[in-house]
Amino acid sequence: MRWEPDRTPPALPYQPPGTKDGLLRGLKGLCPVCGKGRLFAGYLRVAEACESCHAPLGRLRADDAPPYFTILITGHVLVPGVLWIERAYMPPMWVHMAVWLPLFAIICTLLLRPIKGATMGWMMRLGMTGDEGGAVLRGSKPDA
Repeated sequence: MRWEPDRTPPALPYQPPGTKDGLLRGLKGLCPVCGKGRLFAGYLRVAEACESCHAPLGRLRADDAPPYFTILITGHVLVPGVLWIERAYMPPMWVHMAVWLPLFAIICTLLLRPIKGATMGWMMRLGMTGDEGGAVLRGSKPDA
């Protein structure tokens, strides 16, 4: 007889939201689980826990996904305009830099928080708890 590891997923400390609910609540900056508490404690700093349902929000790490999605969306929206203006009017390079760089920066800054919220909602929907891979989390001490 062979030994088989226990493959049952661990019990979650929260009830995962539906995909649509989790994404929309995250976009609004609300707790993906209950939709009442705030997801963020600052501009991009995630609250440690929901003040309403006490879901462990601060343990989730979105890492590089929100900036990646933000740059991807912003680039797909603005680059066609950049190329069209270049082909149609051929303005000097300083005009491109004066117009497009601030526009890219402003749009990325405005989109980053909602996209991070949606990413966090998606992670909650997938049942992530922040304990995956044994990573040392913010505010926790590694075992000696």
